[in-house]
Amino acid sequence: MTTATAYLQNAESWLDERGKGAWIAAMVLGFIFFWPVGLALLFYMIWSKRMSSSKSCSSWRNRARTARNTNSSGNSAFDAYRDETIRRLEEEQDAFHSFMERLRNARDKSEFDQFMSDRRNRPDMTETTDGDTPQQNGY
Repeated sequence: MTTATAYLQNAESWLDERGKGAWIAAMVLGFIFFWPVGLALLFYMIWSKRMSSSKSCSSWRNRARTARNTNSSGNSAFDAYRDETIRRLEEEQDAFHSFMERLRNARDKSEFDQFMSDRRNRPDMTETTDGDTPQQNGY
């Protein structure tokens, strides 16, 4: 592996650890200092799907699994503890994501029910400005 390739991989890992904001900041700085660098970063972020939120969790899990399978500390008790802890954290993360989804759905349902209740209780007839005859609402 050449030095430039190693440098780019280290920079990519460094930006990945810091999240989307670091990628966006690098792209903006690239446009400010030398526009082809910013353009290259933009195309790379689109091509590698760095900005999609669904990929971030799965890529983190894939990296954690790969690291877990390839990087042994040499201490089997620690490796077992680390694997169990990572598995437990992944389960807690899944449970949290499903809880947040249920919470969003409940909030959406509550807002929709409130809207329908308000709509149902709305009077169908309104008086005209002169007050003589009622006029049908156009909804």
